[in-house]
Amino acid sequence: MLKDFMAFVKRGNVLDLAVAVVIGAAFGGVVTSFVKDVLMPPIGLLLGKVDFSNLFIDLTAGRDGVHYRALADAQKAGVPTLNYGVFLNNVINFLIIAFAIFLIIRILNRNKQATTKSCPHCISTIPINAARCPQCTSELE
Repeated sequence: MLKDFMAFVKRGNVLDLAVAVVIGAAFGGVVTSFVKDVLMPPIGLLLGKVDFSNLFIDLTAGRDGVHYRALADAQKAGVPTLNYGVFLNNVINFLIIAFAIFLIIRILNRNKQATTKSCPHCISTIPINAARCPQCTSELE
């Protein structure tokens, strides 16, 4: 069983996945910082000095007579809140990460060398260097 496990771990796909997870986690931290510290402050300034991470709804609606100006104050007091500003930041993080991954995959797919082609006569998939189709035996250019 240990031999099988070691063979599994040594396969290229497992190591590639481990590297991808580590790089993905680091990339997520960079994007989170970019959104929180670089992107959202100018957007908040343009929208009237709004701090998105501080946008929330007090679910008690001030029943205790106190209106909290900051999310941290409401959370410290144990007030249930709907933190839509934090959610908005997380949605923007996700969109940026998803777009970056889309671009990376698009570039990788564009640079990928084709190994097969379609036979123009029978439309079967054949090796790119084939001179004759193995399905219909047609000569290929």
